[in-house]
Amino acid sequence: MPDSPLSRRRFVAASSLAARAAGAAPPPKEKLHVATNEYPWGTFYAREKRSFSDSLDGVLGEVAAAGLNGYEPLARSPEDVKRLEPLLRKHGLAMRSLYVNSTLHVPGQAEKSIDDVLKIAGVAHAIGTRIIVTNPSPLRWGGQDNKDDAQIRFQAEALDKLGAALAAMGLTLAYHNHDMELRNAAREFHHMMVATDPKHVKLCLDAHWIFRGSGNSTVALSDVVELYGRRVVELHLRQSKDGIWTEVFGDGDIDYPALAKRLAALGAKPHLVLEQAVEKGSPNTMNALEAHRRGQEHARSVFAVFAG
Repeated sequence: MPDSPLSRRRFVAASSLAARAAGAAPPPKEKLHVATNEYPWGTFYAREKRSFSDSLDGVLGEVAAAGLNGYEPLARSPEDVKRLEPLLRKHGLAMRSLYVNSTLHVPGQAEKSIDDVLKIAGVAHAIGTRIIVTNPSPLRWGGQDNKDDAQIRFQAEALDKLGAALAAMGLTLAYHNHDMELRNAAREFHHMMVATDPKHVKLCLDAHWIFRGSGNSTVALSDVVELYGRRVVELHLRQSKDGIWTEVFGDGDIDYPALAKRLAALGAKPHLVLEQAVEKGSPNTMNALEAHRRGQEHARSVFAVFAG
């Protein structure tokens, strides 16, 4: 008489218990997915006097050769995403997230900007993107002027509206900031978090911009994690030494092992995006490929808690 399904299940369960009792190793964890953003490659290529925009196929080849799993582009249109798709497929890279600019503090412009983002997101969603990262534009890039309270309130409403629309599409909106949003008691940054629905707006934590924007303060970074850590769905990874960006993501001013531990304790499991760029004063000892190869190895070690 053939064994019943129940008997087979008992046999499998008993075999599993016996294997564990005999010291058999558990199944290996899935390799940690680490992506890279477009921006740092542009800074390395500029330093090396190489054209980034004319050699995207070559760039993505180096991204894959560095051992990275994904690529987060700055998408300006649906056509940008369509051009990327065959190249990503060629090099075996995922695009779990993409970065878009938006103008959300100006009535009239905000509505158009939301529509533009949704069109880009629709194309990206079809090829596997799940996170849309946006940093609402300032009044003037590089300027010192700040949005007033009315503009900040309007921007938060528009950001929430965008997040709700993306959620309805099955996508996640992650708010991103630079240093300018940390001016004036970080009123713009905090209002984007406080005045939006956590179901609609998550956080892309760029730890180094929090650090730099608050006067190179690890205290400020720690406070942001305590306040909003449960909303972190993506991390942009950059390091510095004595305030200057390093070539390689490694040890430095920010205690990333402590950050990983705290985020894990808060229940976050963020998408990891290497954004180790170079700036004036950065060491100049290696090219983009080698820097990113070393950086992804360090990231996998530091954030091993998120593997599997």
